[in-house]
Amino acid sequence: MEKRNKTRVILFPLPLQGCINPMLQLAKILFSKGFSITIIHTRFNAPKPSDHPLFTFLQIPDGLSESQTQSRDVLLQLTLLNNNCENPLRECLTKLIKGSGTEEGGEISCLIDDSGWVFTQSVADSFNLPRFVLCAYKFTFFLRHLLVPQLRREGFLPFPDSEAEDSVPTFQPLRKKDLARIMGNKDQAEPLDAYLVKILDTTKPASGLIVMSCEELDRDSLSESHKVFTFPI
Repeated sequence: MEKRNKTRVILFPLPLQGCINPMLQLAKILFSKGFSITIIHTRFNAPKPSDHPLFTFLQIPDGLSESQTQSRDVLLQLTLLNNNCENPLRECLTKLIKGSGTEEGGEISCLIDDSGWVFTQSVADSFNLPRFVLCAYKFTFFLRHLLVPQLRREGFLPFPDSEAEDSVPTFQPLRKKDLARIMGNKDQAEPLDAYLVKILDTTKPASGLIVMSCEELDRDSLSESHKVFTFPI
C-alpha cells in the first residue's frame, strides 16, 4: 500500500445527508494530496466505513433516542446533537491526540467540521487545534441564512400579506413570500434565530472556511464575506 503522509486530518461531519456527502468528498480530495484521514461520526446517520476503506472511522455516542432519530424536526435534532456530542468528541480527540506522532497515528494537523456544530470551536481551542469550517451547501445561501435574525430585528419578518410581493434588499431577487417559505414554521423563529447566531459566532473564530464554490458562481457573496469573516475562504 502507498505510504501516506504522517499528517492526519480529523473530519467531523454533521449527520445530515446533505452534510455527510460533501465532507466525504473533501476527505477524498485531502487523501489524494497525501493526508491520512480520520472521520469522527455519530451513531445517527452513520456513514458506512466499508464504502471508504482507506479512511479511519470512529463512532461517538450521540444520545438520541429512536423517536428522536425519526423526528422530522431537524432543528430539534441539531439542538440535541450539539447538546449531547461535546463530551464524546472531546474524549475521542483526547485519545487521538495521545496517539498522534506515532507511525500508526500520525501528527494531527487540524479539525474540519460542519458549520452546524456550534460547540466544536471551544473543543478545538482546548487542544490548540486549528479548526476549519466546511460550508456544505451553496455559499450564497449560507451567507444569507445568517442574516435572517437581523431581518427579523429590522422588521422584514414577519410581514403583512400586502407586502408579500416586496423584495428583500439582501436577498434579491427573492420576495418576502419566498423568504417566508424558506424560513418555515413561525413557531421556530426564536430558536432558529438563536441557532443561526451561534453558527455565526462560532464560525468567526475559526482558522478558515471551506466552501464549494468559485469566483464565477459566487463573486458577490465571496466579496461580501470578507466583511463578515477575517480568515481565508
